[in-house]
Amino acid sequence: MEMRANSDRLTRLGLLLMSAAISAAWIVIIPAAGWAQQGTAAELLKQAEAFEDKNNLDAAEAIYRKILVSDPANPEAWKRLGILQQADHKFDDSINSFNHVLARHPAYGNVNLFLGLSYYGKNDMDDAIASFNRELKTPTAHPATRYYLALALESKGHMDEAIDQLNLSAKQNPNNSKVFCELARLHLDAAYRSIDRAEKIDPDSYELHALMGEFYSHGGSYELAVTHYRAALKKNPEALGIHTPLGIAYWMLSQLDNAEKEFLLAIQESADDPYANLYLGRIAVHDHDYSKARPYLEKAVASHVEELETRVLLGRCYIGLGELQEAKADLNAAAGLAPSDPRIHYMLAQIYDKLDLPADRERELDLYNKFTSLQKTKGAAGDVDAPNPQPERK
Repeated sequence: MEMRANSDRLTRLGLLLMSAAISAAWIVIIPAAGWAQQGTAAELLKQAEAFEDKNNLDAAEAIYRKILVSDPANPEAWKRLGILQQADHKFDDSINSFNHVLARHPAYGNVNLFLGLSYYGKNDMDDAIASFNRELKTPTAHPATRYYLALALESKGHMDEAIDQLNLSAKQNPNNSKVFCELARLHLDAAYRSIDRAEKIDPDSYELHALMGEFYSHGGSYELAVTHYRAALKKNPEALGIHTPLGIAYWMLSQLDNAEKEFLLAIQESADDPYANLYLGRIAVHDHDYSKARPYLEKAVASHVEELETRVLLGRCYIGLGELQEAKADLNAAAGLAPSDPRIHYMLAQIYDKLDLPADRERELDLYNKFTSLQKTKGAAGDVDAPNPQPERK
């Protein structure tokens, strides 16, 4: 397997360097830091901000420079000027502006973050990392800082440190998808590197085949998964834990006979294997062999593995066996897990019809029709053997 090439981090400068994008993505409004000593400067800054809102950046820059003529040390004017310069990729100019602020106010209003982004834009990762670390030491460190620090660390090849920073950022920002996407990408990169190394050491090892089987299963490439799982078993026929994932891969390829053989081997290894029992029950329900399905599904439901699907299958099994009270109990439990699943209400309507409870039957049919319509608008699909036609009304 060829290693995936490292992406060019500088192609994301537009995302990284726009102050507005940072504020929007992290839902943070950077506060003023008490710069307004005179009303005139304050009014001018408001005017500049209005120009920025209208994307008239030249007019905004002219105002900042006007403020600096009369007040050369005004930190907010230097900061905002630096942000405009940074957005225009004038990184050296922006660095000069930010340093004007930091020379007198080392912890001023997230300026260390913006300084780090300018260094990042120049591909000066050492200075970027130093700036981000200084930002983290300030009392009002911007929550985006660890994310950008991680990107800089990654660019330097410090993957473990980058992952540590992203993990901390994920704890601080649990609803920010950018953090989790970057974290996942770094883990994927590490996985690709490890696989590449393992292939070079022993391309035909049991461990590598088992890993690649899992890798291809997660990616939906079930034929390749089967190939690697079978190769793993050939290398180590006594290995435990391969038959169940191999059986699932066969199931996903609709090779039910092969799948059943693997699941039966899996429960010989472990009689309570939850997934082997679930899929053996699912195969038996698919074949309408409900007496065969029942013991498998009862073991599976006791393990709480994929409990919704297991209870739906078990309810269908009990209906097939005529055990209506047991079916009703399992389907009501399933409805508690997924109240809007139309399959559940369809089968409950079947049960109430057999129990001669017309009011309950009509209620469940109404819910079935309601949730079926919603699923159609979303393009949702049911399970393999899910009922589709509506029961005939008496």
